[in-house]
Amino acid sequence: MTPTTVDVAITSRMATRAFTSQVVSRQTLTELLQVASRAPSGTNTQPWKVYVLQGASRAALVDKVCATHDTIRANPALAADYREEYDYYPEKWVSPYIDRRRENGWGLYGLLGIAKGDRDRMHLQHQRNYKFFDAPVGLMFTVDRVMGRGSLLDYGMFLQNIMVAARGRGLHTCPQQAWNCFAKIILPHIGADADEMLVCGMALGYADEADVVNSFHTPRVPVEEFTHWLA
Repeated sequence: MTPTTVDVAITSRMATRAFTSQVVSRQTLTELLQVASRAPSGTNTQPWKVYVLQGASRAALVDKVCATHDTIRANPALAADYREEYDYYPEKWVSPYIDRRRENGWGLYGLLGIAKGDRDRMHLQHQRNYKFFDAPVGLMFTVDRVMGRGSLLDYGMFLQNIMVAARGRGLHTCPQQAWNCFAKIILPHIGADADEMLVCGMALGYADEADVVNSFHTPRVPVEEFTHWLA
């Protein structure tokens, strides 16, 4: 293995938002998760729990969450009943993070021809999350609530391993925080225990290279912008 091989797997990872229906075998998924499990974790606690949805289980969850998403749009007051259990985003946005967020959102919507204020198309595009962007595999990740914040750091490394290992097998992924607010629907559906918290979801499969949405690649700031060199 060369550094170039690793670098290509990392840099070719992207949030894929359109997938083909090509099946991903259970053997491939098992191998991928086994490799990813080599992620480091504090005192080797390995806090991750993974639920793999395919076929009927995937379709049923998509139907449930999309229906609820539509219901909330019709009656926004219901959104209060569907809150994520931990704060993924800040309560108050500040620069430069809000600027990057806006650049990302309008860059994607602009590519798709969704104008600012076009709530119908925004709703439909957002709902693509709840269809796993048509990926044949949906992954849900949970952690026991007894674990501390550090376990979420461990979890991030595990998730990154999944995404990089997927690239090594010609697969693409999209990590999805969007599912988090629907945990009260998702956790019973996947059979999670009462003491488990939803961390996030993920779409996995083969990218639809012909779909324009997959030409969208988010920029990264240069090293000099986030690094402090101390001599």
